[in-house]
Amino acid sequence: MPEREIYLLSPRALSPETIAVAFAKTSRAPESFREIAEELSDEKSAQFHEKWVVGYGHASVAEHAVLHLAFENVSRIAIEAIESNRLASYTEKSTRYQKWGQDDFTIPPELEAHPLRADYIKTIRRLFSTYAESLEPVKHLVVSQVARKANETDEAFDRRIRSQYVDRCRFILPAAASANVGMTANARVIEMLIRKMLSHPLAEVRVIGERVKAVSKAETPTLVKYADANPYILETTGELANLKLPIPNRESNWCQLIEYDQTGEDKVLAAALYRFGEMSYADALSYIQTSDTKEALAQTLLGKLDKFDVPLRELEYCNYTFDLVMDQGAYAEFKRHRMMSQTPQRLTTRLGFTTPSLIAEAGFRAQYEAALESAAEMYERLAQFNPDVAQYIVPNGFNRRVLAQFNLREAFAFCQLRSAANAHFSIRRVAQKIYAEISSVHPLLAKYMKRHTETWQSVEEDHFVKI
Repeated sequence: MPEREIYLLSPRALSPETIAVAFAKTSRAPESFREIAEELSDEKSAQFHEKWVVGYGHASVAEHAVLHLAFENVSRIAIEAIESNRLASYTEKSTRYQKWGQDDFTIPPELEAHPLRADYIKTIRRLFSTYAESLEPVKHLVVSQVARKANETDEAFDRRIRSQYVDRCRFILPAAASANVGMTANARVIEMLIRKMLSHPLAEVRVIGERVKAVSKAETPTLVKYADANPYILETTGELANLKLPIPNRESNWCQLIEYDQTGEDKVLAAALYRFGEMSYADALSYIQTSDTKEALAQTLLGKLDKFDVPLRELEYCNYTFDLVMDQGAYAEFKRHRMMSQTPQRLTTRLGFTTPSLIAEAGFRAQYEAALESAAEMYERLAQFNPDVAQYIVPNGFNRRVLAQFNLREAFAFCQLRSAANAHFSIRRVAQKIYAEISSVHPLLAKYMKRHTETWQSVEEDHFVKI
């Protein structure tokens, strides 16, 4: 019997395209991966991909070619486009732990030689100067409230409390703020990313897409070279964006559970029985719906969950749809939960903004609100020219709508992670409210979520200025 082996095909010795071919060939070649790889060259790998991936559409082969892309000094609004691909990994510059300099912002190419360019820059600079001015008074307030450890240096103390004042001041930073983000993805995902970016309404994103294509071709020359703007995306999104329909914009709850599986808990428990039994799903569901063992089954399924455990996949048979309004800072964290289906609306200033209570307590509320109101005025002027470009001027404190659909397993992941004590209070509020809504309709299973003990109401009371 051949000896089992598990090893790495080193990217230092093989190109990503060659590794992809080595894995692809194992479906029809009896040799080991090492033997297959030894027979390959970059030229042979390119020929393979031209025939099978490009010619015959076997795109899954490209998933074995993995690249690590570094994006530097791109706007936060462009980062949303970069991070819109579900099957990739991202790490970006944090607005909670780093401070932004006065020139760390992007001027959209659409404003080149435009009459609004000077006023755009003036408003952006006002936001950045207000941000810089807010840091010291808010920090001073935090320092007065946090005990210093024995022999703690100034640097260590600041590092420990930094998020407590920087994450209040970040509400002032606009979507134009520049940041860095690292992305790890396979060539199939990168090809889709390039197509979407080249079809994007913002010029900055299209320029980034061209650069992504150029740098990716250096490592995967065959797998991404045919990635171009997509007519379907361009035409469909363009037509939808230009629809003028008489739909009223009514006031609504900021967290609305608009749809859910009314028998979702039964479906989850039935799926768990189905997995470990020999009955049909219909019979398992019928049993659950007429039995008095639901509580015991729920305890068996979820009772042993520890803080960092992931529940069994059978929780995915129960789904929820939420219509949410949250500040842009919270959305920046919400969008990282890519197991959800998310549909954000354009970033605007028309849903109002939130004011962190620490900003007010530090005596900075007037300056904060004046800066955000100046951004709102500039937004309206930009929106008349181009509503997509107008997004750049919108600070993190303004609210944004997003439609989100996800299953109960993802609800566990989101609510547990984002309600933790070290999570930003904006996203904690959202996580606690979503938990409350789910718990109201599915209390049997939701009660097993490991959350911080506060409620969404207490988060609002402790961290936001009441309107």
